Amino acid sequence: MAMWIQAQQLQGEALHQMQALYGQHFPIEVRHYLSQWIESQLWDSVELDNPAEEAKAKRLLDNLVTELQKKATLQGGEDGFLLKIKLGHYANQLKSTYDRCPLELVRCIKHILHSEQRLVQEATNVSYKGAMDSLSQRHQQINQTFEELRLATQETENEMRKLQHSQEYFIIQYQESLRIQAQLSSLSSLPPAERTQRETTLQSKRATVEAWLTREASTLQKYRLDLSEQHQKTLALLRKQQTLILDEELIQWKRRQQLAGNGGPHEGALDVLQSWCEKLADLIWQNRQQIRRCEHLTQQLPLPGPMEELLSKLNADITDIISALVTSTFIIEKQPPQVLKTQTKFAATVRLLVGGKLNVHMNPPQVKAVIVSEQQAKALLKNESTHSESSGEILNNNCVMEYHQATGTLSAHFRNMSLKRIKRSDRRGAESVTEEKFTVLFESQFSVGGNELVFHVKTLSLPVVVIVHGSQDNNATATVLWDNAFAEPGRVPFIVPDKVLWPQLCEALDMKYKAEMHSGRGLSEDNLVFLAQKAFTSSGNNPEEYRNMPISWAQFNRLTWTQLHFWQWFDGVVELMKKHLKPHWNDGAILGFVNKQQAQDMLLSKPNGTFLLRFSDSEIGGITIAWVCDSLNELVWNLLPYTTKDFSIRSLADRISDLNHLLFLYPDRPKDEVFAKYYTPPLCTCLYSRPDTMLDADGDFDLDDTMDVARHVEELLRRPMANQWSSQQS
Repeated sequence: MAMWIQAQQLQGEALHQMQALYGQHFPIEVRHYLSQWIESQLWDSVELDNPAEEAKAKRLLDNLVTELQKKATLQGGEDGFLLKIKLGHYANQLKSTYDRCPLELVRCIKHILHSEQRLVQEATNVSYKGAMDSLSQRHQQINQTFEELRLATQETENEMRKLQHSQEYFIIQYQESLRIQAQLSSLSSLPPAERTQRETTLQSKRATVEAWLTREASTLQKYRLDLSEQHQKTLALLRKQQTLILDEELIQWKRRQQLAGNGGPHEGALDVLQSWCEKLADLIWQNRQQIRRCEHLTQQLPLPGPMEELLSKLNADITDIISALVTSTFIIEKQPPQVLKTQTKFAATVRLLVGGKLNVHMNPPQVKAVIVSEQQAKALLKNESTHSESSGEILNNNCVMEYHQATGTLSAHFRNMSLKRIKRSDRRGAESVTEEKFTVLFESQFSVGGNELVFHVKTLSLPVVVIVHGSQDNNATATVLWDNAFAEPGRVPFIVPDKVLWPQLCEALDMKYKAEMHSGRGLSEDNLVFLAQKAFTSSGNNPEEYRNMPISWAQFNRLTWTQLHFWQWFDGVVELMKKHLKPHWNDGAILGFVNKQQAQDMLLSKPNGTFLLRFSDSEIGGITIAWVCDSLNELVWNLLPYTTKDFSIRSLADRISDLNHLLFLYPDRPKDEVFAKYYTPPLCTCLYSRPDTMLDADGDFDLDDTMDVARHVEELLRRPMANQWSSQQS
């Protein structure tokens, strides 16, 4: 309900956009009177592409209808009577509309709620005010141009009608001239006196009509030329507007979609883009019909001059414009996974942004998906290949586009695709299979305007790396991250720079890390210096030292750093944190990016029992505990790293609780203050009351009598302690 209250406070264009979300498919009154109930339902938990979710959607529909009926029965009094009837009517209407397709109701409400949320955020997010002002100005410019185009199109329509009226009158007068000529020809049979009189009258009349026809022919020609010039101006403005929308706004949306693959912000809804593209389609089609009518008028009444050539060029130009619009707005709304494992189900959604406006859904087109190699993609974009060669076999790769009345979208949802096999090309040099890029090509064919125009459309997915085993996922993800982060718009598939500046890579790593942690706490400058030391095997602590340093793909994911790839180590940290330690990172309990020497320097100035958590230098996806055992004798101990396997048995918080010699989390926070809320209740920990090893004053293991013997043996084998003099690296 809170969001609905905020939505009602929207102003201007935002309010207009919010109101436009509602209609017969979902009345705004239903949103108003059931706002609290609607916002409390888990709409996002329903997978729209999964037919098995239909039962869940049906329950939501039935509950919605029930809530409406309840609300209707509660209405009383004179004013309440009409509302009672209206709400009851809406209940029946929604039941009738969505009973056979309840997933469409969920799709509709999700679309409405996400759009409202976006509009409210745009209106209230002060931190993005500058960007929003710029966005607003750009959108205002686009809307203003649409108004200019609407007025220009209306003006040419009016001029077209005047031309048609003038031409029709010209033809009538031309027929009158022919009639006078026929009368003159028939005078030969009359007596001379009468013939002379009639002949004089008719010739005078003919001269008057022919003089008028001569003047009017010149006027008609001028009308046609003026109208042609107006169409040329309108087409130039249409082309400029289309370039702004397709080559800037849509390309930016696609770039955001690509960065979202690295954990960037969601690319945003397509509603505004679709509305612009539909307006373009409408205006282009109106102008095309006007030009065709002008051609017809010219054929009806040929006049000397360049009109035929002008109209032919105008027709070719307007056809090019609409062709560019249709082919560019066939887009991938939901990308297939960029790390694609064979024999594994995956999904994707393609959408035609102008499909509803051009009535393509009246003859629903079929879309086909094939996987192609990088070389095949290059050939397709250069038009060197007219047919789609495949580099593999995708099951369930055909889908019919469906029109969704509620949202006005024409899309094809591939729900159950699976890559059965892949054909790899010869690899270059040191390139591995996880560096080879493919793409999923979606193609279709449909007609517009009663088969007036037929379009063959194609669109390529973001680069896809095909793997056959989970062990390849790490390196494949590195390829995808590098490509998503550093690909240039309009590149030749799938060229990326071999080197980038270190700050550019930092931005990509930070984006990935924040997304996996679901937190605003990303990588600090100190964290990034630590990572730079690993990437460049350097000991420099000054951030400026790395600002202009380039890092190559080989340094990122090929060359080894103490027998570990940089990316392999970083990805191991991300996986560990994501699966087990996310709350502790977000609480600030994990320093993480600290090496062994730094940990010792930080801890030696602290009281005994002070500890910190840092990522292991040598164990992929490992985290270790370092603590002060004896600050006077400079004794700092490190526990052998814990990994995902360990935390699947017992949580980090419980392990820290078990170690009584750990007292303060660095710098000085009592450990229970930080971790107590994550401890497992005693009833569940009784079997493992003291599972971790401890040290006595002499540095030997001190067994508690209550410790499970088997557990102690496991710890002896898997959790040795090492002091700061140990040669073993953790």
